[in-house]
Amino acid sequence: MAKSNTTRRAVVAGIAATGAVSTLPGGMVAAAQSKGTEGPGPKRAWDVIVVGAGVFGAWTATQLQRAGKKVLLVDGRGPASVRASSGGETRLIRSDYGADAIYTKMSTASLVEWKKLSADAGLPLFHQTGILFFFNEMVDYARASIETHQRLKLPLEVLDAAALKKGFPQFDFTDIEFGLYEVGFGVLMARRSVIQLVERFVSAGGTFRQAEASGPLEDGHSLRVNGRAETADTIVYACGPWMERLFPTLLAPRLFITRQELAFVAPPAGNSSFAHGSLPAWADYNGGDLFYGAPDIEGRGFKIANDKHGPAINPDTEERHASQATYSKLRQYLEMRFPGLKGAPFVGERVCQYTNSSNGDFLIDRHPEFKNIILVGAVPATASNMARK
Repeated sequence: MAKSNTTRRAVVAGIAATGAVSTLPGGMVAAAQSKGTEGPGPKRAWDVIVVGAGVFGAWTATQLQRAGKKVLLVDGRGPASVRASSGGETRLIRSDYGADAIYTKMSTASLVEWKKLSADAGLPLFHQTGILFFFNEMVDYARASIETHQRLKLPLEVLDAAALKKGFPQFDFTDIEFGLYEVGFGVLMARRSVIQLVERFVSAGGTFRQAEASGPLEDGHSLRVNGRAETADTIVYACGPWMERLFPTLLAPRLFITRQELAFVAPPAGNSSFAHGSLPAWADYNGGDLFYGAPDIEGRGFKIANDKHGPAINPDTEERHASQATYSKLRQYLEMRFPGLKGAPFVGERVCQYTNSSNGDFLIDRHPEFKNIILVGAVPATASNMARK
């Protein structure tokens, strides 16, 4: 697989959007209906096997099910497990992706599906907090984000320093020149959303198994699920940080997994100004050393994180405790930007991982040898890793 083929540009219009990000038309469903290049072949047990029940895998299985496919969804640790990139409390969803309009389109389209899922759930899955992304000067990323929204005719408020200080007094905007505000976006309840999605997939007739899946066998249409061979016309691998283990020769040079740490802070008792309804989810470009966070949602605490890549992580074996260095850096930033939280105690932490690609794009492509095998994963690096936590 050539490096250029691992980017969104080669294949996103053809196989990516509907399954992997849930809503753009055509794509993954059409690809999964394909039998590859060798002709129709024998009757197989499944139309599609999807390996990985995170956001990518669960939505892919759901969209294929909607298209009338017989789908087996497999995950070794369960949907959005504590070690998965789709696990955890919350994720930011936004449409600011600089000049990468394809990601803006994907996010805007997927928001419709998340809102529908949330409306049908017993507990809210999406909180429309708004997203505030602010900058201490005009940079290419912000300029391109504004231009992309204008070209696509999507709403985006550009707020100057005075408007920021008036609208969001919880922040200290002393060194900030402007902000980009997306009122329609916000925060997903991550684990809850994926579990809800998989439960709906099963209730609609899909099959989910908590089982360990292997890489493809020699015929390209088979794999082992807890040691038992299963066959399908198409196999989709969407297993995040475990992808490179299943395809070591192919993906080890193209994916790297990093440890990411964040914390939760307890706002002062009786102070609701840092809660959902008073404060948006936010990101501070901070000269390229990006910090981001979310308001106190459902009493979990005010979330804060630094988006810088951490050290390499083994998702199976490492203990999940944030380092003292992380707490110190977050404390320093917190007291600089949020004076009302000075001295507020940390009351929780979260350690998960980013699955990063070598070129900063999603990995969404067919396997170079088996055209019926589709690989989906990684996270784009265009100031967007904050959406993963």
